[in-house]
Amino acid sequence: MQLVIREANEGPFLSQVLRFGRDNERLSPQQLAAIKGKAVLMSLKFADKYYNKYKMHLLEQAAHDVIGVVSLGLQELSQRDTAKALALLQAPEGPIKPFQKGWSMLISVSPKQTGNSLYGDVDARLLDKISSPPDVEEWQGWQEYEKALAEHNKTRLMGLLDSHFFAYDNDHPTMEDKLAEALLYRLLCGEGDGAAKIKVKQDLKRRLSRDIALKDEWYSKDYIAAQLERLLAELPLDMAAALRQELSPGFVPNLLHSLSFVRQYQQLQRENASPEKLDNMEMRAGLRHPLLGWPLYHDF
Repeated sequence: MQLVIREANEGPFLSQVLRFGRDNERLSPQQLAAIKGKAVLMSLKFADKYYNKYKMHLLEQAAHDVIGVVSLGLQELSQRDTAKALALLQAPEGPIKPFQKGWSMLISVSPKQTGNSLYGDVDARLLDKISSPPDVEEWQGWQEYEKALAEHNKTRLMGLLDSHFFAYDNDHPTMEDKLAEALLYRLLCGEGDGAAKIKVKQDLKRRLSRDIALKDEWYSKDYIAAQLERLLAELPLDMAAALRQELSPGFVPNLLHSLSFVRQYQQLQRENASPEKLDNMEMRAGLRHPLLGWPLYHDF
């Protein structure tokens, strides 16, 4: 296994740390040899578990994987402080602890496996992006991990919105769409009380024609913004903060626009308009201006 020491800020983080230690005379040849020796043993064990240690190209791949995973864990444990990272490598366990940290990070952000992954709970495509030859000029492993983390958090948040606010499976493509329908439903079916603990059902259009009385006080950006905060208060703080990041500046104004449409839609219902006429009105209104929060289902 070759551990190449590249220029500053080049190559995997492990290589950067070793260069820092060498250039600042903080890493003796004996210490470097010990780190390399442990890395070689780790690569052999990795190849034995997941590949074939008797095939040279697979042994090299295992070494690349170990370098990438160690770099990931080392950067996280040290918060990219090369001096702290070097101290971790010089500890008796050497690169083992950073590898374990990096591997657990990959497990935490790997999507649930639909089939059998070669690496157990770690997604094979993600590991491939983290893996790095020691002499690569630019290691993108950390950026790939951050992308996977963002996607994992998004999936987790979408699931939380579904379980907390919806009583049916919905196909909203974004978190903003999900939250908008939940807020509009709470507003209309909870008589304006955004904190009412009711879940969204596929009955809004039917209830709108039968027993929902629209109130003038709802038609205010400040009122809608206040109801939004009450809704978000039901979620864990970190989730609520992530949702706020996803909301566009036009979220509240667009919901206010949808409420104006609701008034027109209800009036047509009371005039006994046909389902086709209601459908056409809905389609035309949506083409002119997206009806944020308006349900996607058809309920005749």
